[in-house]
Amino acid sequence: MKLMSVVDGKKKYLEEVNDEAFSQKMMGDGIAVVPSVGKVYAPASGRVSMLFPTYHAIGLILTDGVEVLIHIGIDTVEMDGEGFKSYVHVGDVVEEGTLLIEFDVEKIKNAGYETDVMVIITQLSQYSLIHKTEADELTIQDVILDIQ
Repeated sequence: MKLMSVVDGKKKYLEEVNDEAFSQKMMGDGIAVVPSVGKVYAPASGRVSMLFPTYHAIGLILTDGVEVLIHIGIDTVEMDGEGFKSYVHVGDVVEEGTLLIEFDVEKIKNAGYETDVMVIITQLSQYSLIHKTEADELTIQDVILDIQ
């Protein structure tokens, strides 16, 4: 299963993220992107399984059963939804490339938070290999994870 980048920006390994829950892979494995644009897109086709009321995090169950958590920023839950806008609801079926959430990159930075967007595969035990992209600069047309 190939997952496309959810946002344009620069690749960052989870181990480099300034949040222990992500850097220690407590929630799963994946990749982070430092966004250049505040728009998050579906990495593959699936269904919205979870959406935080503050719109800083969204869960998807992809058509092949892979569960993905997309988390926008570090500690951005404290912004209480300010600067975030969702285009989907729990239960919505989405195609690869569907716009899920818009966020204001500058507003997040000005509030003192990091903007890293984490893409996490949450049920690791079901997969033998997660290959991460070698590319440093990413667009939503790039494969970032290949899960087997």
